[in-house]
Amino acid sequence: MIEFKIDVKGKSLGRAASEVAKVIIGKDSTDYAPNILSQNKVIVSNVELVRFTGRKSIQKKYYSHSGHIGKLKEKALEDKFKFNAKALFTDTVMGMLPKNKLRSEMIKKLRYE
Repeated sequence: MIEFKIDVKGKSLGRAASEVAKVIIGKDSTDYAPNILSQNKVIVSNVELVRFTGRKSIQKKYYSHSGHIGKLKEKALEDKFKFNAKALFTDTVMGMLPKNKLRSEMIKKLRYE
């Protein structure tokens, strides 16, 4: 088991998340196999200091729908980040992991300081 500590202070959200996802998947190790769970663990620090490029913080929207008519909710990236930065970062990394049975096990290897 190898623990990696990654400081994301000043990095853009997507680049930091892709770096974390690559380590969790185990692509950087010599014994990589897509069907085997990597033993790498990642500890991320300074998630609150990640930056957004351009006008994404205002323009990017997240939608949720309850299933009832007229119940579509919209939230800007900036609001979602202020509410819970760690959850937003986890969702971003989750989107970069492979969509298979190992995905839920891989995301458990992500921790925050």
